[in-house]
Amino acid sequence: MPARSLLEHHGRGLGGCANTPANGHVLRTPFPVGSVQMVMENPEQTTSEPRIYTAPRTEISQNQGKFRIHFNFPGSPVPDHDDHGYGPLATVVESFMDPGTLISMHQHRNEEIISWVPDGVMRHDDRLGNELVTDPESMLVMNAGSGFWHAEETYEDDPPLRMLQIFVRPHSLDLEPEIQHEPIPDAAQNEWRHLFGSVDGDPPLSVRNEVDCYDCRLAEGTTISLPTHPDRDTYLYVFDGAVTIGESETAIGYTESALVIGEDDVPVTATENSTLVAFTIDPDAPITRQGTIGR
Repeated sequence: MPARSLLEHHGRGLGGCANTPANGHVLRTPFPVGSVQMVMENPEQTTSEPRIYTAPRTEISQNQGKFRIHFNFPGSPVPDHDDHGYGPLATVVESFMDPGTLISMHQHRNEEIISWVPDGVMRHDDRLGNELVTDPESMLVMNAGSGFWHAEETYEDDPPLRMLQIFVRPHSLDLEPEIQHEPIPDAAQNEWRHLFGSVDGDPPLSVRNEVDCYDCRLAEGTTISLPTHPDRDTYLYVFDGAVTIGESETAIGYTESALVIGEDDVPVTATENSTLVAFTIDPDAPITRQGTIGR
């Protein structure tokens, strides 16, 4: 068997991360917003009007050598917001795995974990006997519920992996554990592709709270509107490239993000070829905050 790096649970050993406790659980207290820009479409509007909050590339990260992670907290840009997450969306984690990396068997509880792999492969096995490969043509959703054990791996001859692992807070504790691994629709240039959503909708994969997720490959110079749902807000993450957002044409670059509150039709224009991920979120949905990572 090829030599592999044996790494601990994603959340262990995070004591060196700014604003992250030694037990690896994400803080439940607000993060500082000093480096965050708030953009008002009209400075004279009241706080009940549309607001766009932008955030730079996160500084909250963990380097375990062949496995590296960067935590993006959608609620952190909002002043006086007492939650690093935003409604059911706890955190969006940019993850890197070098070839020949093993993250050994570990348990998640009371969180929905979604693996989005735009390039390369992520190999999963679990105590139910599943051996699954997630790649650009498929997605993996672990509805951890009362407890789900799994491991992640890349082989020596796999390409370097950069992916998103998305943590959603379920509406209730200790739900039935489930796993979903399904093909996703082919990506169409300059169109939003629905990836997962609440069980009440009709997405390819489902999570047990009011969050829907979309991705888009947006060509330079192309404008598209953010996805929206009634009574929801939208969080945008720029995985690759750079865009402007809103009538103010606020710039959002590589690995930066924006939370849009109270707006139904927000234009996004690519200033270079870009890969975008967007979430529509019900900020008032009931949530639980006892997940292993995504608290």
